Amino acid sequence: MYANDGFRELDRQECGRRLVQVPMGRIVYTRQALPAVLPVTFCLDSDGAVLVRTSASSELVSAIDGAVVAFEADEVDAATHSGWSVLVTGAANLVTDPAEHARLLRTGPRSWVAAPREVFVRIDPELVTGRELLGGHTPHGVRLPS
Repeated sequence: MYANDGFRELDRQECGRRLVQVPMGRIVYTRQALPAVLPVTFCLDSDGAVLVRTSASSELVSAIDGAVVAFEADEVDAATHSGWSVLVTGAANLVTDPAEHARLLRTGPRSWVAAPREVFVRIDPELVTGRELLGGHTPHGVRLPS
């Protein structure tokens, strides 16, 4: 993709490669008619869907099941002013199929906070965008060697 003003757009395939590098992201949804952002652990399914594991009694589940949400993950290096960000937008749905739930218990994301009953939410990637910040400078403005 092209570079512009210190940024480079990432194609969908590169976005997927970046997402598997980090364990946490942020889900953006609507709560009581206002935007809300919540950090979550996640993983990508084999088809590129974002999988989130959370408590079945979580306010998040009722707020996003069947809704269009955004999911963002990134990695930033403050010392070199570089990094990347990926945004996935799509419909979020609670995984209700027992066989699929069992598969995700084995292969899906791990929760950092245990809950008595956990569920999986699947975000189907309808729109995937990303960009890389091409910093390369120290905090004092000195260009780092390539």
